[in-house]
Amino acid sequence: MKQEQSGFTLVEIAIVLVIIGLLLGGILKGQELINSARVRNLADTASGIQAAYFGFLDRYRRIPGDWEATAASTGIGVTINNPAADANTNNGRIDNPTGSAAATYKEPNAMWEQLAAAGFIQGSYTGTGAEPDNTGTLAPLNAFNTPIIVGRTPDFEPAPAPSARLNLVIGRNIPVDVMRELDVKVDDSKPTTGSLRQTLESPTVFAYTNNWGGSADCIDASNEWDVVNDEQDCNAALLF
Repeated sequence: MKQEQSGFTLVEIAIVLVIIGLLLGGILKGQELINSARVRNLADTASGIQAAYFGFLDRYRRIPGDWEATAASTGIGVTINNPAADANTNNGRIDNPTGSAAATYKEPNAMWEQLAAAGFIQGSYTGTGAEPDNTGTLAPLNAFNTPIIVGRTPDFEPAPAPSARLNLVIGRNIPVDVMRELDVKVDDSKPTTGSLRQTLESPTVFAYTNNWGGSADCIDASNEWDVVNDEQDCNAALLF
C-alpha cells in the first residue's frame, strides 16, 4: 500500500510569508507612530512650560519660583507656600545653590507651585525643596515618567559649558532615537549645539539621589546622537 505524503505548497508558503511581512510592517509602523507621538508630547510640553514661564513674568513682573511666598500669595490671590524668603528670593532669577537637595530644588519646585496656582500650567505641586521623583507632586513628569526640572545650570554639552544658563531639563529615560527626533523637530539635530543640548552624565547641580544627567552614551565620537547603539537613558537641556 502506498502512503501519500502531505506538505505545504509553494503558494501556501508564499501566503504565510506575506502575512508575516504584513504583521512585522504593522508592528514597526505602530512603533514609529508611538515614537512620533512621544516626540510631539515632549516638544509640546517643553514649549508649553516656556510659554507659561514667560506668561507669568509678563503678568506679574516676577520670576516664578523666585517670588517669595507671602508676596506671591498677595499677588496671585491664592495661598502660596513656597519659597520662604531668603537671600536668593526676589533677586530676579531662579537660583540653584549646591550643598543640599533642599537648597538646590527650592526655587525650581516653587516655580511649579506658583505657575499652577496662577493657572499657567495644570497640576498641583507642593513646592517644597525636596528632590523631585516620579510621583509628580514636586515637578511635572515627561512622557517617560521622569521629572522635568527648570534651573540655572552649566550641566549640558559642550562640557565644560562656558556659563550657567536657564534651561529646562527634559528628563531621563528617553531612548536616543526619540531624543534625536525631538532635536530635529525643535532645533538643529546636534546634541552639542543649538538650544537643545545633551545633559552631562555627572551634573554639578542636579546631582543628588536620582542624578538627573542621563547616560553619556547617547552621543558618539563625532558628536551626533548615537542611534546605532540604541541607548535608552538619554536626557537633554532646552536652553531658554
